[in-house]
Amino acid sequence: MDPVSHLLRLAKVTATLDRRCLLGAATRMDVGERQFLEAQFHVLLEGECQLLVSDMVVDMKPGDFVLIPGGAAHRVITPGKYPEVPTAEVEEESFITTQSADGGSPVIDLFCGHYAFDPGAGAVLFRTLPDPVHVSFGDSVETDTMLRTLSELMRSEAGNRGPGTSVILSAFSTVLLAMVLRSARGSATGEALWTASSDPRIAEVVQAVLEEPGNDWSISRLAQLAAMSRATFLRHFTRETGMTVGVFLARSRVMAAAEILSSTGDTVATVAGLVGYGRSPRSLASSGRKSVCLPPSSGVIRFDERGISAASGPSEVIGARQPVSITSQPSPYRQPASGSLGVRLRLRLPRPSWGLALPRAPGGQAAST
Repeated sequence: MDPVSHLLRLAKVTATLDRRCLLGAATRMDVGERQFLEAQFHVLLEGECQLLVSDMVVDMKPGDFVLIPGGAAHRVITPGKYPEVPTAEVEEESFITTQSADGGSPVIDLFCGHYAFDPGAGAVLFRTLPDPVHVSFGDSVETDTMLRTLSELMRSEAGNRGPGTSVILSAFSTVLLAMVLRSARGSATGEALWTASSDPRIAEVVQAVLEEPGNDWSISRLAQLAAMSRATFLRHFTRETGMTVGVFLARSRVMAAAEILSSTGDTVATVAGLVGYGRSPRSLASSGRKSVCLPPSSGVIRFDERGISAASGPSEVIGARQPVSITSQPSPYRQPASGSLGVRLRLRLPRPSWGLALPRAPGGQAAST
């Protein structure tokens, strides 16, 4: 299985197309912070606009896709002297249509949605992406034709609003994410996405590690696989992926461990052996802490010998001191290894620097997209 398909399977990503924005000139649309384990995306099919997130300004043109892995609040503004026109919404069965409140003729056609992902492997994947990710599909010959076809399909289905529209638009949105994750640095993006490499030798190494994270992957062995000297391999790998070999190995193994722990009754000691840590839960825990680092106030995923524990419920309070446990039940056919250690593996998850947004309580105001 290719790396992008493998990662999307591990991350258990689900896509939702939330709204279609047909905004007139000088319009401002504020987009709220997403819930825990969710990331917004925007794809511009027509016109030009700016996206303001944190202290960054992203200029968008037709064919541009922006992903905000941390789910931070942001603002979209359309060209005009004073971008202060608010928006008005019409809620329909499949998605919301957002327009300028003054009824101005649309100058942009912007599709907006979000991805939800698994609290283990999914959280590691999205945490390790640049924030934001900006890909200009229209600037690449390889992706321009595909995007044009996909855009027409999305517009046609959005206008149709027939049975299955939500599912079809969700599938198109997943296609967009796959296109992003396989976008190597070049004309489409200046980002170094570790999920894609323009060097086939480095891509082969990434795929080999993702497929067999438990192998004894020394730097010498990986360099031999890439047919490079050790020094050349280290230099090329960091340039192509934006991270060191050690960090990549740790993150790949933590993602694999999260998948196994959340879907089986295996102990951490057993899983540590499967992903390359020699049945050492302490080494696996240490790797988790080092591979995904955020301030102590971030949300926490906890692994112990019973399985995986994750903050999840809409009424739960999420925090480093009081993680909410949703523990996978051990298999009735497997008994914990005698003498196994109960070690917590804390995966520090992606949150904006200004704090953690808690999921809304039932009946509360939902986060906008």
